[in-house]
Amino acid sequence: MDRIIRYMLEEDEGFGDITSNAVVEKGKEISAQIVSKDEGILAGMDVIREVFEEYGIKVKFWLTDGTKISKNDLLMSVAGDARTILLLERTVLNLSMRMSGVATAASHYVELVKDYDVRVAGTRKTSPAIAKFDKYALGVGGADTHRFSLDDMVLIKDNHIAACGTPLEALLRAKANVSFSKKIEIEVETLDDAVECVINGADIVMLDNMSPLEVSEVIDKLNELNIRQRALIEVSGGITDETIVEYAKLGVDIISIGALTHSSRSLNFSMKF
Repeated sequence: MDRIIRYMLEEDEGFGDITSNAVVEKGKEISAQIVSKDEGILAGMDVIREVFEEYGIKVKFWLTDGTKISKNDLLMSVAGDARTILLLERTVLNLSMRMSGVATAASHYVELVKDYDVRVAGTRKTSPAIAKFDKYALGVGGADTHRFSLDDMVLIKDNHIAACGTPLEALLRAKANVSFSKKIEIEVETLDDAVECVINGADIVMLDNMSPLEVSEVIDKLNELNIRQRALIEVSGGITDETIVEYAKLGVDIISIGALTHSSRSLNFSMKF
């Protein structure tokens, strides 16, 4: 079982579940159901199934990851040792509720721009230690995961540039020092830097915190120079469900949104014996 989940369980248990050990008969077998008290997109069922089965609990799926769920929907049934199920209860619920919240947020944003040729992506603004669960949930919701970790690709951000000099200097250093097998993305804040980085071979140019008007000016300039297709154009920074369509209309390739993971609301599930 995943070592992160094992740590979650150890953290929750402490030196033992004194309540269950005091009031629940040892060896007692029970059945229980996990029920939704919310609406959204379900995620995390495969993950928590592995947790239950690792501890000898039998699992029956009623709904699978990616399903649109409503209040009172039955998600999963489990059967086995009562003390064990109580030990696992809060950890599996917390994780699946968070993952479902992320998947729901991702699905909402993807749906808003379904009529445009653009990809909605997450960022690395995930919760510490559970990034891969957040990333999995983004995929369930139809969004792109973006980077899983720092070794996935080169992404030159403002602090890299500040430590290096200029965007162009940082880009040229990356191209000189990084394998051809890795894409290179660079974050820029001005039209001139965007054009310069496209001309000099960036695979992806991120227009950071630019207004729709500023993004439009960059796209128009790249088209004017006949270099628009040389690089993917990503926009990021403060994009909401009220503004995402404005950006999608401009013809960008990627819209990345940190709020999908750093501000999404967990759905509400409960377990009933």
